Amino acid sequence: MKKKQSKKKILNKKKNNLSEKTAFANLDKKSNPVTTPKQSSSGIPKYVADRMARRIFFSAGIPTIMGMSVFVVSYIIVTRNIAEIPPSSTIAISALFFLLGLAGLSFGILSASWDKEPGSFFGIENIPMNIQRAKAAFKPATQNFDENI
Repeated sequence: MKKKQSKKKILNKKKNNLSEKTAFANLDKKSNPVTTPKQSSSGIPKYVADRMARRIFFSAGIPTIMGMSVFVVSYIIVTRNIAEIPPSSTIAISALFFLLGLAGLSFGILSASWDKEPGSFFGIENIPMNIQRAKAAFKPATQNFDENI
């Protein structure tokens, strides 16, 4: 058996349906497209990122691979009775290679030249300038604002 609904509920349902339809229909008509002014990109250019990746691969990747290979070489030497290597020295040598890889990661990022043409082989002259860029990037936005624009 169907229960009778009051007239108020029926009218409210019709009003809700109509108001939803008209609200979504008029949504596109009333909205004005907002144009934003072009902002200069403050990201890292692609050619600089590629340079950083190459430097990181050589200065951090090779020591990290050597740090992992210390365990394999140590295992082979100990299992074939070539020499007796204490586990603490294996861990210490591996840790040194991993720390060298960590330093190489920082060096690879900081030594990359931001010019279009690549810099020197080691890029040591770029490190102070890139440190200044990194410091400026971490300043609050109010300090980076230039009023002479």
